[in-house]
Amino acid sequence: MDFQWRPASYALITKQDEVLLSLWESSVSSFWTLPGGGIEYNEQPEAACVREVWEETGYNVVLTSFLSASTHVVPVEKRVPGKYLPLQILRLLYTADVVSGRLRPEVGGSSTDAGWFPISQLHNRTITKGHRVSEWVTEALEKAESLDTTTPQDQ
Repeated sequence: MDFQWRPASYALITKQDEVLLSLWESSVSSFWTLPGGGIEYNEQPEAACVREVWEETGYNVVLTSFLSASTHVVPVEKRVPGKYLPLQILRLLYTADVVSGRLRPEVGGSSTDAGWFPISQLHNRTITKGHRVSEWVTEALEKAESLDTTTPQDQ
């Protein structure tokens, strides 16, 4: 089967009971997800993660641990117009802490907003500005909890 392949790095960043999310928007859909994105040619996954978090949120981060690797398939019907093959994403997930910066949305990219959201309220569309939260966010939070990757910033 023909498909497109994209390696990508993402960060799970929490503080107290909140998680940092980025709003991904296209002509097909919009949803809150973890900050991150595609690894560029000759770029290391860790550097891509730090760069993507900064681009999408305005925060400089330090990666604290590698959490997981998984794949996700975006079927053709859910891709943006003009894309005719399914997309398989290799998602590398890290935990990270914010070390500096100021929260702001991405300029000129596929993310249009960023924010901190109470983990217990991710299902509440009033809190999430009317947008759904990707199931992957919940999966990442559960994975982190199961591995007990608490960082000093969380305590």
